[in-house]
Amino acid sequence: MSTVHRLSRRDARRVAVLGQVLGRERPTDLLDVVRGVTLLQLDPTNAVAPSADLVAWSRLGSAYSPTELRAALDAGDLVELRAFVRPAEDMALYRADMERRVRGEGLSEWQEFRKGWVESNDRCRREILGRLRAEGPLPSREFPDTCVRPWGSTGWTNNKNVTQMLEFLVQRGEVAVAGRKGRDRLWDLAERVYRDDPVVPSEEAERERDRRRLRALGIARSRGPECPVEPAVVGEAGEPAVIADVRGEWRVDPALLDQPFKGRTVLLSPFDRLVHDRARAAELFDFDYQLEIYKPAAKRRWGYYALPILHGDQLVGKVDAAADRKAGVLVVNAIHQDVPFTKALTAAVDREIADLARWQGLEVRKA
Repeated sequence: MSTVHRLSRRDARRVAVLGQVLGRERPTDLLDVVRGVTLLQLDPTNAVAPSADLVAWSRLGSAYSPTELRAALDAGDLVELRAFVRPAEDMALYRADMERRVRGEGLSEWQEFRKGWVESNDRCRREILGRLRAEGPLPSREFPDTCVRPWGSTGWTNNKNVTQMLEFLVQRGEVAVAGRKGRDRLWDLAERVYRDDPVVPSEEAERERDRRRLRALGIARSRGPECPVEPAVVGEAGEPAVIADVRGEWRVDPALLDQPFKGRTVLLSPFDRLVHDRARAAELFDFDYQLEIYKPAAKRRWGYYALPILHGDQLVGKVDAAADRKAGVLVVNAIHQDVPFTKALTAAVDREIADLARWQGLEVRKA
């Protein structure tokens, strides 16, 4: 029987920070960062910088260049899968589930529905695969919509038949994102994009994905609501833990409990894995946060794209900033203090803001 680790909230916070490669000692290699955090989430919002680049900058500092991410994707060292960038070697952990979807084994109700939709539009599927085999990689606009059964949705995907077909073919392991041209994704046959590594069986792959996710999160719940792309829970990975004054079943990576903690001050992307689970951020860090890009300006508390501030093992505030690239400035609209800032903390936050601006070739301008 595994030891149950009894942790203070500070212990839990420090494990979470260490898991996310946010200690004082910076890594020096982008691939090491991505392997450490497990994934980089892609998001089109560029109010300060693209989220994937912000996450890399938070770890690597201004020595990081966004060209490194593009080069790693072009070289096949990193792979884009469903709006996440992952290490290429991790794809072996997803291929068995992709093959299972094609066979129709163990599907949920919504997966059965999608499988039926693809089969109803098999002509469109075969035409896409044929074009890619002959000409790929191609952007989605190059494929005619020959679907006989439209995709129905109350959201923005309604009747977006070609893009939905491509997304489902990704989930089936038949096509993959081969690169980007501007904001357009380029699609190709998956066999040309993914490495020809041995496929890990589904159950073993799920356990390994849980283990790697826990290594990156440090501490996480064992169970929780289903998340269709990237779960926030880790099953039976690691060892059980109890956190003082926090309810629920937790799992911790015991290797991180033995590491000395030396934190630093960091500005984070709103999509950073340290804060992506808002409930966990509230429970462990007492951090109240929402991304407010979809709120009317008058109803925003912290700003359109406020950057969480990590200081040591605490989340202490948010920086409301925006890059005005035409004017060559990083506009700092406000620095929201969740706790009173000391002079030292104020200076540390100012240094991070200055580094963020310098990294982008901008000057800081406070509103």
